[in-house]
Amino acid sequence: MSNSERVPVELCKGVNGLDKVILREVRGSSVEVYLYGGHVTSWKNEHGEELLFVSSKAIFKPPKPIRGGIPICFPQFSNHGPLEPHGFARNRIWSIDADPPPFPTSSSSKAFIDLILKPSEEDLKIWPHSFEFRLRVTLGPGGDLMLTSRIRNTSTDGKPFSFTFAYHTYFSVSDISEVRVEGLETLDYLDNLQNKERFTEQGDAITFESEVDKIYLSTPTKIAILDHEKKRTFVIRKDGLPDAVVWNPWDKKAKAMADFGDDEYKHMLCVETAAVEKPITLKPGEEWRGRQELSAVPSSYCSGQLDPQRVLQSS
Repeated sequence: MSNSERVPVELCKGVNGLDKVILREVRGSSVEVYLYGGHVTSWKNEHGEELLFVSSKAIFKPPKPIRGGIPICFPQFSNHGPLEPHGFARNRIWSIDADPPPFPTSSSSKAFIDLILKPSEEDLKIWPHSFEFRLRVTLGPGGDLMLTSRIRNTSTDGKPFSFTFAYHTYFSVSDISEVRVEGLETLDYLDNLQNKERFTEQGDAITFESEVDKIYLSTPTKIAILDHEKKRTFVIRKDGLPDAVVWNPWDKKAKAMADFGDDEYKHMLCVETAAVEKPITLKPGEEWRGRQELSAVPSSYCSGQLDPQRVLQSS
């Protein structure tokens, strides 16, 4: 491997000449972040295996959001408000933040990038609130991926604002019918396929055999996605994000999306850490922080079942 490939942070050109940042960790894991959308589009482990799903039909061309990876939904999740679905942060060009305010916890990692989004005059017309959205993307020494968002109300008019938010993470899975999600059992959820009606999840791990679009409420800080076929478990840890959205479009919706392959629903699952049910309100000068940390660990199977308590209890 040449020295140029070992640099922890590299700015280069991606698809269609869009600027992207590559983060690399000495053992070989990597992350790619596009300045368009502040959008993580790749997270690879030390074996070079891609852990995020990006559609083969994704359109890397503004103003179309990139289908897959980790879109950032701000200042509105989905259709929970008057703006375009999922807000506008995911189709704006972000800037590299050369001098971010200090983090209380700095990790030992050198592989991180700080991005910033501030509203343009056009943005203020559709959402009349001054803000600074700072995003730090960090690739940890063990290949973990951390995203920390800090959103500040910078208005001088004395007015608070409210927003909803999600990291709309698309995980790559071998076969959706072989996947289980653990940590959301017995919780209440809003079912987007039934007019956001509220239900309670059963006691078993969640499995998939048809379209799903649910917002789980008051979720634990840790959620696990078990990929039986790949013998891989994704662990999601989160802070400041009480909700978790679980989404798979299944076959009919997949066919209806121009930027999504007809059969690709079999190889992806969105588990999105979010603040949706209760919008975040910031007074001028106040800052909100929302963090997610993703890790991928080999699953040890015993009679075809992973011991869920071990994954969810080990910190």
